[in-house]
Amino acid sequence: MVPGNGSIVTEFILAGLTDQPELQLPLFVLFLAMYVVTVLGNCCLITLIVLNSHLHTPMYFFLFNLSFIDLCYSSVFTPKMLINFISKKNVISYMGCMTQLYFFCFFVISECYVLTSMAYDRYVAICNPLLYNSAMSPKVCSNLMLGSYLMAFSGSMAHTGCMLRLSFCDANTINHYLCDILPVLQLSCTSTYINELVVFIVVGINIIVPSLTIFVSYGFIFFSILHISSTKGRSKGFSTCSSHIIAVSLFFGSGAFMYFKPSSTESMDEGKISSVFYTNTVPMMNPFIYSLRNKDIRLALRKTLIRGKF
Repeated sequence: MVPGNGSIVTEFILAGLTDQPELQLPLFVLFLAMYVVTVLGNCCLITLIVLNSHLHTPMYFFLFNLSFIDLCYSSVFTPKMLINFISKKNVISYMGCMTQLYFFCFFVISECYVLTSMAYDRYVAICNPLLYNSAMSPKVCSNLMLGSYLMAFSGSMAHTGCMLRLSFCDANTINHYLCDILPVLQLSCTSTYINELVVFIVVGINIIVPSLTIFVSYGFIFFSILHISSTKGRSKGFSTCSSHIIAVSLFFGSGAFMYFKPSSTESMDEGKISSVFYTNTVPMMNPFIYSLRNKDIRLALRKTLIRGKF
């Protein structure tokens, strides 16, 4: 069965994070631990938000979606990545690779816009608190999330559709631990000009537009915070935004480093290291970033544990 338009390759081999045998087992243990923490952390956060009515607010609605997205997209590739550490050859079928590519793109783009919605939520809360209830109504929040998922759907369809039109001949080893766009493009035996143009446009839109929106939102936020007279008020304002700024910096910074570089072999090796941040580290850290200093989450955890005892 021919998997694509003129394709000869029916399966790919994922090269993995490293080819050094002595590092395989330690990396397996490390990334397995990270994945377990990611799943437990995000599942706990989702459960707390669902079970506690005082968390049914716009900020936690977006945090619920962020945790769901982190849980899903880390699960798209991590099991396959772990298998690669303990097997001699990590094979993935052509259609399996395209499916992984689609869902990976879908959840990454979704996260871009959820982080943007969270920045807008903080902007309204700090700069226009009297209008918060109307500006961040359930309908507005639902529309923001719907728009996020629609942008993700269109972007992932564009990437996957363009990838399906390519032909893959002899080379079938992907220099990565997942079916990402640029490493797969390197294997094509036909012109990838259109694909590279789509990557430039789609990735550019989905990084630049959210980044600018977040930057402008925080510009207004910092301007408002600096005009607060009390030191305690300013400190509280900065503390409210600090967790989101850390998450945004990690996610967008590593993503931009990965995609806005020429697709050479050396840059792919560097990109594998960079992609660990937004594929493994960020989903693991988000539950801690948004909950460790959060009184509402700590209160919800206490209430849930007390209810569990009885």
